[in-house]
Amino acid sequence: MVDGIVTAVSRSPSHTIVKPNQESIHLLCGLGVEGDAHLGDTVKHRSRVRRDPSQPNLRQVHLIHEELHEELRRAGFMVVPGQMGENVTTRGVDLLGLPSGTRLHLGDGAVVEVTGLRNPCVQLDGLQPGLMTATLGRDQQGGLVRKSGIMSVVLADGNVRAGDPIRVELPPEPHGPLEPV
Repeated sequence: MVDGIVTAVSRSPSHTIVKPNQESIHLLCGLGVEGDAHLGDTVKHRSRVRRDPSQPNLRQVHLIHEELHEELRRAGFMVVPGQMGENVTTRGVDLLGLPSGTRLHLGDGAVVEVTGLRNPCVQLDGLQPGLMTATLGRDQQGGLVRKSGIMSVVLADGNVRAGDPIRVELPPEPHGPLEPV
């Protein structure tokens, strides 16, 4: 059963917020996106490396739902896949509603496991003023909602390209909400 679709894939060999779109990306088990600056089993995010370079890399693959791009465009922002640092842009999967530990089967063989939410970064405002704030919201109880995608680790190697199906495999219950990683 197909739950969603990959609409774009992106990577960057350097630590830049924008990741250029690619025809395909190759995911490597336990490491991330081949050729991407965040590839590795230990954390690569620069601020996290400064705190503790030995911590595990729970941010190997960043996914954003294309529905967020549409919401941002309606609010007046000009955003395209890869511009907010994501490796995989999706459609049809409620990424923010997934519990931690969910497995996403991408294409024919790649599998990633959701580790948590991406915390929006002030670098987004360098792209367009106000973009970071636009990726934040409030739920009905007033709690902060981070809309800038989810992070994951690679469980199975594979190539991923636009048009690939996404199959969602939920973890055993009880499900917990996603927390920032």
